Amino acid sequence: MKIKASLFLAALSVLQLATGAQVTFTDNQVYKITYTSSFNGKTPEGQHKIWVFAGPHQTLVTSEKDFSGNGSYPFELSLINRPGNRQELFAFLNEQESISASDTALRGQQFELLPGTKDILGYQCKKAKTVVNSNTIELWYTDQLPVKGAPTVLGQNLGLVLEQVRNGNNIIKAEKVEKQRLVLPGFLRRTAPSMDLLSYRDAIWKSRFTAIPLFRDQVINFSDTSKSTGEVLRFANGTIVVKKLRFPEIGKGSSLFLDLTEQSNGDAYDRTGTVFLIPVDKKQSFLDGLKNGAATLPVYTNGNGKKYQGVVATPGYTPPIELMRFFTPFGIKQYNHIRLKDKQWEEAVPYRQDITDFAAALSNREVWIGVFIGNYDRGGHRINATITLHRGGPDQPQQHIIPLFNTLNIMEMAGQEYATMFDNEKGLVVHFRLDTPLRNARLLYTTTGHGGWGNGDEFVPRQNTILLNNKIIFNIIPWRQDCGTYRLYNPASGNFNNGLSSSDLSRSNWCPGTVTNPFRIDLGNLEAGEYTLQVKIPQGPPEGSSFSAWNVSGTLIAD
Repeated sequence: MKIKASLFLAALSVLQLATGAQVTFTDNQVYKITYTSSFNGKTPEGQHKIWVFAGPHQTLVTSEKDFSGNGSYPFELSLINRPGNRQELFAFLNEQESISASDTALRGQQFELLPGTKDILGYQCKKAKTVVNSNTIELWYTDQLPVKGAPTVLGQNLGLVLEQVRNGNNIIKAEKVEKQRLVLPGFLRRTAPSMDLLSYRDAIWKSRFTAIPLFRDQVINFSDTSKSTGEVLRFANGTIVVKKLRFPEIGKGSSLFLDLTEQSNGDAYDRTGTVFLIPVDKKQSFLDGLKNGAATLPVYTNGNGKKYQGVVATPGYTPPIELMRFFTPFGIKQYNHIRLKDKQWEEAVPYRQDITDFAAALSNREVWIGVFIGNYDRGGHRINATITLHRGGPDQPQQHIIPLFNTLNIMEMAGQEYATMFDNEKGLVVHFRLDTPLRNARLLYTTTGHGGWGNGDEFVPRQNTILLNNKIIFNIIPWRQDCGTYRLYNPASGNFNNGLSSSDLSRSNWCPGTVTNPFRIDLGNLEAGEYTLQVKIPQGPPEGSSFSAWNVSGTLIAD
């Protein structure tokens, strides 16, 4: 018998629930089983060993580090009450917050009992197998001890599980069994409000990252009565909303994600949308243009007779940084009353994009962030937007961010010119200077073509060519052929005689109801000095009052 005896000072410990009820650990004597994990025969260094305290009536499952109170938040422990065959779950979200829930799922566990035995730590163990979410789990358990338990919820009622094998290569195995009295540390006596299991799991999940709300239930519409309210500023007849936010420090091992959901609040059409950051590091900013009019922004010309306001960087001005470009579908939610056989319309369209590249522009500072949806409808669109900060990933070098151009006319409904500058050979030209060398530089380039009739550039593939100091660095025909995938987001999309819907049609790098991702163009290391960047697109000619345009944005990122 390989049991090491040790005594703790107390014989009774409790976990207290918010209701005032107490879950009492009544077993005087328990078996403490220490487990280690391995994968493909390798044991990770510094792993948190699993501790199981198994008594005749209760089993506590925790980890070595969490039980000592030194675990990383959030962490959990579970208490199996044998008389009721119930699992009590406790989560410690941070130093102040704890929650609890109950689960009876272990009652329904089913196992295939297999032949064969194996000796583990001197105990004869039997074998059982089950399948969970397509994973094959093999359990080796013994009934030579008067207690039951396991390092996970699986097999808690089989006996004392001393080894768990998942898919043949992920192993949790007992390395030591000791008999002792149990003392729960003081921090486990916290009040832990009880909640339903789904809410409990959701609270744990959300505690793992920081959510920074941008906009909540925000209407973006076209109305001459649109007014700024509180912290949300509205411009261009309500088609632009802007908010000032404070971001925490973002560590090198962190990731940032932008989430936005959209529903029609009256508008039936597919519209261009963008989430943008307004740099205020220069003498003039895009915010000045929002407040004082597009005509006050620096003008770009290329000889075609038009003036394009605020689209390129100058020594005294930085254009908006595009965090996400998205396209609304045809009337989601508002037009779900349109019935088609075998079509069950979605209620909202979700957009989610990794924006970690822009962390340095947000970290530990106050910033202006805005959302634009081009539309001419009094109801318009309704959005929710959040940025989430996820810590604990691999370290990444701090990024240097240089916004160069953004031709998307965010102030469309306040007179900002459409991006038609690609109708001549010159296209778009940006001059910029690097005062210091850049390492591992890349251009984040987002492009979408517009002109919504048969020969318009929305429906005609066009080659995009980018040159740096007269040398071609990028050539592509941006084109989306998967638009039919998103049909259930588009209840108001017109149906044609040939069996297609308008939302099915392929487009110049966008679909109704999707995000358009930027291209990452590797530039290598750049020396200090003067640079000229040129974007050329063979833009199609206008027909009557219809014309084509290309919304392109570019930001230089480097280590």
